[in-house]
Amino acid sequence: MNKVFANADAALFDFADGVSMMASGFGLSGNPENLITAINSKGYKDLTVISNNCGTTDRGLGVLLKARQVKKMIGSYVGENKELERQFLAGELDLELCPQGTLAERIRAGGAGIPAFYTPTGYGTQVADGKETRLFGDRYFVLETALRADFAFIKAWKGDRWGNLVFRKTARNFGPAMATAAKVVIAEVEELVEVGQLDPDQIHTPSIYVHRIFQGTNYVKPIEQRTVRPRGTVG
Repeated sequence: MNKVFANADAALFDFADGVSMMASGFGLSGNPENLITAINSKGYKDLTVISNNCGTTDRGLGVLLKARQVKKMIGSYVGENKELERQFLAGELDLELCPQGTLAERIRAGGAGIPAFYTPTGYGTQVADGKETRLFGDRYFVLETALRADFAFIKAWKGDRWGNLVFRKTARNFGPAMATAAKVVIAEVEELVEVGQLDPDQIHTPSIYVHRIFQGTNYVKPIEQRTVRPRGTVG
């Protein structure tokens, strides 16, 4: 039951070119920074990345995109990454945009064994192009397929040696859902503790979903857009 690895490099022993991967994070909050760095340094290519967004031009998953390691991106938001925009418009990147709530549900469905579901979101827009639609009552719905991946990379606040995870506030975001929807789930944590030190009632992702875990280092936790106001002002 000891799932601990020394670092990201060791935990990626069976990662390879051409695989699909999910990565937790909303903007740059909750990014698996150590795993992204390791993938970048090892130079894996032709990756399919499933995440809310692809980081910024120079941070988060944007590092992999900038190094031309990503073949396809499935996400809901691209506004902070100029390199993603450039690659897509140049025909160098396969991009699948998905409404954020639909993306979360596609991942959840993948983890629950539900192959597809109907949602009203996107009907009558380009999101529905090429997809089955159906009338329920007086409203049309779009059929969306579930998402699964070869790997899921999850950043958590605390974890124990069995792989039980606790997230911190909004950094939880897509992590728990992604942990259910991949063949191999690797978690990096800020604090690795012994089994029994986590309050069972506070565990967000139980160990059954996690295959490997390691304690990360040198977290930067960059702020995507820093907004400040002069001291002493209100509003």
